[in-house]
Amino acid sequence: MKLIIATPSPYARKVRVILREKDINFEEIIDIPWNSDTLTVGINPLGKIPILLSDKHEPLFDSKVISQYLDHYKPKPLFYPKKSEENISARLIENVADGICDSIVLIFLENSRKESLRSDAWIKRQEKKIFEGVKYFSTNLKEKRYFVGDHFNIADVSGFTCLEYLDLRFPKFKWRDQYKNLVVYWNIHKDRQSFKETKPVAQIIEPLDD
Repeated sequence: MKLIIATPSPYARKVRVILREKDINFEEIIDIPWNSDTLTVGINPLGKIPILLSDKHEPLFDSKVISQYLDHYKPKPLFYPKKSEENISARLIENVADGICDSIVLIFLENSRKESLRSDAWIKRQEKKIFEGVKYFSTNLKEKRYFVGDHFNIADVSGFTCLEYLDLRFPKFKWRDQYKNLVVYWNIHKDRQSFKETKPVAQIIEPLDD
């Protein structure tokens, strides 16, 4: 297997963590999907990463699709809970995490444009989604060790990677000052090997002129 990634991407990181947790051999190929020479051309019609390449199937893209495929490919450990209620709860956390990260990306891209072209109203709209999303995390986590159930699963992969993506791309939001239960949670999981090996690293993208 080969996985096309971007080093700061929380979406790619989700898959990278799951591959490590399942002890699946794979090769990481680093790409910058925003650049003109991106490897996504001709592979993912949406031009996004991550993309999982294998001789056994067509290229798989979207972190949710890949993550669910990996649960079928190697069921243990299972990342999408079998119990219906837990499965839905875990998917909701994953969806909120992805939505927060979407807003962070949109703000980052807006701030990459010429200052005269930036929209403060657009940025504030995205910031509200981030603030409400993290509040949702805190409310749902309470004082638990895991977001859903009694074991590490997709909700924890998504939630934790989202929080560290905030640190990288949206440091103005001091979530640690507001949500002490998320700080406790982060401290519990921060030394997990799969997280340590996939720490997000910023990349430089081509300038956006319009």
